[in-house]
Amino acid sequence: MMRPGFQFSTRFKVRYAEIDGQKIVFNSRYLEYADHAVSEFWEWSGMDALGRDWTEAEFNVRHTEIDYFKPFSYGDEIEAFVRIPRVGGTSLTQRFELCHARTGDLHCVIEMVIVHVDLEAGRPKPIEGAVRAALERLVAGEPALA
Repeated sequence: MMRPGFQFSTRFKVRYAEIDGQKIVFNSRYLEYADHAVSEFWEWSGMDALGRDWTEAEFNVRHTEIDYFKPFSYGDEIEAFVRIPRVGGTSLTQRFELCHARTGDLHCVIEMVIVHVDLEAGRPKPIEGAVRAALERLVAGEPALA
């Protein structure tokens, strides 16, 4: 199933170790789900074809907002949708919608801003060149590389 505005999704199941005494997923696990989903997203995007400009780029999480609508339970299959809605001068926004894979119900929305950083200087670094062009294509709903 696809959601409007998204071209990518990945599926995985809730494991026993991810639930609490109420038999629902611990709140902190939703960020792990986002991390898993975005790892799959970047592989799908083809950005690695940009070589070192992308593979050696460093991004740090700057801000995260999480809206919990309905908890997941043990054994639920999650379909995680990922997109890049915005690229700024030194940052980009990632949007995650975590849905029940069988019912399609939206359980959680995560918006995460990550900043491109110069690790030596410890400062934000502009997103430029081929990396910027590829990210802007993803924002427009096109393949990252033409």
